[in-house]
Amino acid sequence: MASCRAWNLRVLVAVVCGLLTAIILGLGIWRVVIRIQRGKSTSSSSTTTEFCRNGGTWENGRCICTEEWKGLRCTIANFCENSTYMGFTFARIPVGRYGPSLQTCGKNTPNAGNPMAVRLCNLSPYGEIELQNVTIGNCNENLETLEEQVKDVTAPLNNISSGVQILTSDANKLTAENISSATRVVGQIFNTSRNASPEAKKIAVVTVSQLLDASVDAFQGAAATANNDALTTLIEQMETYSLSLGNQSVVEPNIAIQSANFSSEGAVGPLNVRFSVQKGTSSSLISGSTVLHTDVDGLNPDGQTELQILLNITKSNSKACGFVVYQNDKLFQSKTFTAKSNFSQKIISSKTDENEEDQSASVDMVFSPRYNQQEFQLYSYACVYWNLSTRDWDTYGCQKDKGTDGFLRCRCNHTTNFAVLMTFKKDYQYPKSLDILSNVGCALSITGLALTIIFQIVTRKGRKTSATWVLVNLCISMLIFNLLFVFGIENSNKNLQTSDGDINDIDLDNNDVPQTDTINIPNPMCTAIAALLHYFLLVTFTWNALYAVQLYFRLIRTMKPLPQHFILFISLIGWGVPAIVVAITVGVIYSQNGKNPQWELDYRQEKICWLAIPEPNGVTKSPLLWSFIVPVTIILISNVAIFIIISINVLWKNNQKLTSTKKVSSMKKIVNTLSVAVVFGITWILAYLMLVNDDSIRIIFSYIFCLFNTTQGLQIFIMYTVKTKIFQSEASKVLTSLSSIGRSKLLSSVTRPRLRVRPRLRVRMYKFLRSLPTVQEHFRLLETSPSIEEITLSENDKAKESM
Repeated sequence: MASCRAWNLRVLVAVVCGLLTAIILGLGIWRVVIRIQRGKSTSSSSTTTEFCRNGGTWENGRCICTEEWKGLRCTIANFCENSTYMGFTFARIPVGRYGPSLQTCGKNTPNAGNPMAVRLCNLSPYGEIELQNVTIGNCNENLETLEEQVKDVTAPLNNISSGVQILTSDANKLTAENISSATRVVGQIFNTSRNASPEAKKIAVVTVSQLLDASVDAFQGAAATANNDALTTLIEQMETYSLSLGNQSVVEPNIAIQSANFSSEGAVGPLNVRFSVQKGTSSSLISGSTVLHTDVDGLNPDGQTELQILLNITKSNSKACGFVVYQNDKLFQSKTFTAKSNFSQKIISSKTDENEEDQSASVDMVFSPRYNQQEFQLYSYACVYWNLSTRDWDTYGCQKDKGTDGFLRCRCNHTTNFAVLMTFKKDYQYPKSLDILSNVGCALSITGLALTIIFQIVTRKGRKTSATWVLVNLCISMLIFNLLFVFGIENSNKNLQTSDGDINDIDLDNNDVPQTDTINIPNPMCTAIAALLHYFLLVTFTWNALYAVQLYFRLIRTMKPLPQHFILFISLIGWGVPAIVVAITVGVIYSQNGKNPQWELDYRQEKICWLAIPEPNGVTKSPLLWSFIVPVTIILISNVAIFIIISINVLWKNNQKLTSTKKVSSMKKIVNTLSVAVVFGITWILAYLMLVNDDSIRIIFSYIFCLFNTTQGLQIFIMYTVKTKIFQSEASKVLTSLSSIGRSKLLSSVTRPRLRVRPRLRVRMYKFLRSLPTVQEHFRLLETSPSIEEITLSENDKAKESM
């Protein structure tokens, strides 16, 4: 009965330990996924985050508000509240926008799922926010049917323009086909040969603004359609329309159009027209954000200027000019330039009514770069224009000029759609060098692992098991990993990083069109170090698992002898399987992103030479998850399970044949348990405990993790070298020889009459040397600890003999 109770207690302890381990590992993985999905924390200070309210962000020294708020701290409402009118319900609508009704067309209608009506939220002449009347659409018409109707020269363009505007009011639902159809319809409305009314054209401008809220993927799909010139035609029609407003302007959230007419009767000589776009508290264009001046001396940007263009024309050749500002570049889908950041890329268009043969106008422009200065540095820029023939950006006739007061300046000898393509370099916050605890721990581990490898190889004849081979390979992989970690984890680009990103340092002679708006300095050496760290850490965990499996078969299954070619088999697993994992990981990433010169950052980080942290929307595709976290978690779970089985059935099993006292027996059990835990890598479970949200608790676990795992090599040295009989015997001999040498030197120094030593110091030296034999005897009397396998195998053999 006593044995049954003991066995039930051991089973209960095993189940509890297993459940606790599974819970810790599960919670750790869950916290990893949650943290990644929440995104990377910003480097903004808490002061600026609290200063901007209602979703506002702190950029370039001011709050950038969402469309629904305005003011210094984004605390002033800029929207119309929820409303119901004529049976239609509307949610909150930002000022200057049309809000779609919550009621949608039925499933059996051609316009199924689209809103039945729209309503405008605008400012009154007195500056008060008010809702306009409801515009009701036709559920029996969609963009395709309107596209067919607009081909008829007698079609009612006002109704068609309103219909397209209603169908594009919900930009989130727009597809590439919707954008293509809508741009073709709007292009016909702007076509001068159709003689559409000014009201129809103004509604068409609203439609273009709504289209610019659609996703980039939808525009890329529309641009990729074979023989699709709808976007190009729309751009040309917008330029022409900008000449017809007669000193008036049309401003929508994503587009602003301004015209200037001037009399040329009896006028000769040059004329300068200056058009400015002022900075606002939000990313949208609002009424009053554009300013036009004629007959000026030159550019005059100030702190509130975001964009300014100076049009140089001849009075005798021109009677009107027009400007168009696009809030983003979605209409201009380039095949050579790719924008990866979400920074607003404004496009400015200028056009005159000069004949093509008499084109003499030129432009001078300044742009205030708008980007997150806490995370990025301005690296370079290019002055470009949109080539309508090639449908791409071009630099012909444009050049960079030295700007002032933080502005980028460009000059072009013609008029068309202009832009500044900026390239940024991420301002990585490279971590500081390893702290003292990490350096000391790694140094001790490296020393301990090197001594353990030498000791195990030199004394291998004294052991007849394969444990030596597994332990040596484990120590070799861990030693190489520690060396790479200490000397290679830091990215050498850290020393190349510039800290200011000053505009005045940009090369003005190079005006080539960039390939992307973000660049990274390639570092193949850092990528190689990351791959080696990835490989050798996986090798270390694999040998941890192999040691655990071998110990399980030797102690629990009592498999003697081991299978033939066992050492060769485990060697292929220990060194080969991690190599396959790393090779597949790098190969897959390179095959998917090899054409991108910055493909390395899909595998590793830039801050340190280690696996890349996935983006919030790319957790399942992360190399860190599938090629490291998942296999290491599986290994740790299996090692913990084997550790519990061995601890209960072998290390802490009651054996009546033990002759030592209970205290010594318990000490042996504790030491043996720690020895197994160290070589199994159980302490790596502490990494999951560092994922708690509480900073104080996380710091405590971080230090504990660093202490246990950076000194893992030292622990192996103490458990598997210092506590062996051979090492202690050799150490005793060394102490004996040192004590004899010390005595002889002391005697010779006493007989020398010329040596002046104070009596007290001589007495202390004599007493110290006399105590060396005592220290030697104490060291010799230390409790020896053979290998775990030797102890347990002998006990199992005795148990079998008694049976």
